[in-house]
Amino acid sequence: MSNPNNSGHISARRRGTAIVETDKGILVTAGRSKVFLLPGGGADRHESRTQAAMRELREETGLKPLHAKFLFRHLGRVLKSHGHGYFQDHHTVVLIEAIGNPRPSHEIKYVDYYKPGSNIHISRVTREIIDKYYAWKQGI
Repeated sequence: MSNPNNSGHISARRRGTAIVETDKGILVTAGRSKVFLLPGGGADRHESRTQAAMRELREETGLKPLHAKFLFRHLGRVLKSHGHGYFQDHHTVVLIEAIGNPRPSHEIKYVDYYKPGSNIHISRVTREIIDKYYAWKQGI
C-alpha cells in the first residue's frame, strides 16, 4: 500500500483497542477535544497488542481488566505523521471484561458510553470498529 502522494514510507503502529460493553453502552474516552475514542493505545516492544489494550484501559479509566478476548484486526486510515512520512494504525480489537468505576486519568478528560443513536461525537475509526463489533456480535 502506498501513501496518498506516492512518496515516503508508511509506518505501521501496533495498537491495542479495547471494547468494554456495559448496560449503559460501549465505554469511550476523550481528551480535551471531546472526540471520543475506544480506550487503547500503542503496544510497547515487550507487550502484545492485547496486553497494551488492557494496560491502556487501566491507565485511562482506572478499570481493572479481568480478561480479554480477541475479536478482530482493523486497519486505520493512512495519516501524515508530525515528522516525515505517513503512518497507519494496525488495531487489534479485544473485548475486555473489567471491574471498577471508570474515571478519566492521564490524558483522558472524559469518559462516556456509546450506543447507536447517541449524540456522542466519536471518531471515524471508532465508528468503523464499533460497527464491525456489532456485526461480529450478530454473527455469534
